[in-house]
This record gives sequence, structure tokens and C-alpha cells, in this order.
Amino acid sequence: MIRKIVKYPSPVLQKVAQPVEKVTDDIRRLIDDMAETMYAGDGVGLAAPQVGESVRVIIVDVSGGSLSEQEGLLKMINPEVLEGSGEIEFEEGCLSVDDMRVHMKRNEKVKVRYLDENGAQQEMEANDLLSVAIQHEIDHLDGKLIIDNVSRLKRDMYIRKRKRLDDNPVAF
Repeated sequence: MIRKIVKYPSPVLQKVAQPVEKVTDDIRRLIDDMAETMYAGDGVGLAAPQVGESVRVIIVDVSGGSLSEQEGLLKMINPEVLEGSGEIEFEEGCLSVDDMRVHMKRNEKVKVRYLDENGAQQEMEANDLLSVAIQHEIDHLDGKLIIDNVSRLKRDMYIRKRKRLDDNPVAF
């Protein structure tokens, strides 16, 4: 089921998400819904708070995949970066912060521990775009957004622009 993507400045995006105590069918259903939502929005990653669920679940697919070919889809529950190295600068966008791109510096390579959808602990190393996407989504779990890295003036301008668009929807 495609869910509505929560937009900045919604409070759910700005709070620390709760750890998942047990991987249940409800969590697996959330992951499936998140995948459908991410692919429909042409994203490469999505965190549970972006669909209004304040739990530590992310998905990432940098392969350019689709729902019919999900082999590139990473499903991570309670992900944590164990170590990071190198530096990469990347212009990031976000499904919850429409029409904004921000240059971000991230670790070029990360080692991540997480639970898979069966509740088994996994570890993996990621680099380049996959590393960036994982770090971006984990930031969401910690209540951090790309807009937090722009000046107050740019943030205020963005909020005013979004409010104007939300108050004056175009009908076709």
C-alpha cells in the first residue's frame, strides 16, 4: 500500500524514532508499504518516520530497481553505523523536503549493523552512494533532516514557499 509521505516541518520527522523490540508481521507490512511508497516517489531510500511511523526502520535501493525486481532493496531494522571512513560530498534530496537539494559531507564508507526482516542480526559495509543513502536514512531515525544543514534564512524561505504551495493547490 502506498502511504502518504510526511513533509517537513511535521514533528514526527524531528524526533528520535523508537527501536523495534521484535520483528513482527506488522513491521514486515510496514517495510512492504515503505518500498511501494519509495518506488512510487522515485526515491532511493525511505525511513519509517517519513510515513508517520516513529520506529527505527529504513529501506534503501540505489540499484534503480522497481517493485518487480527488488533484489537491490535493503531492509534495515534498528540500523546503526559501527564505523565510518573517508569523506564524500554529495548533493542530496529528500522525499520529505520537496524541491530542495543540499550538499552534504558524509563518510565515504560505513560498516552497519542491523536486523533483517526475519529478526536476524546482519552487518555490511557500504560505500559511495549506498553509504550516503544509508547515512541519510539513519539521520531520519535520529530526527535530522537535510534542511537542518542550511541557513536559517534558506529554511524560512523554504517554509514560506511550501506554505504558499500548500495554501494554493493547483487543480487539473
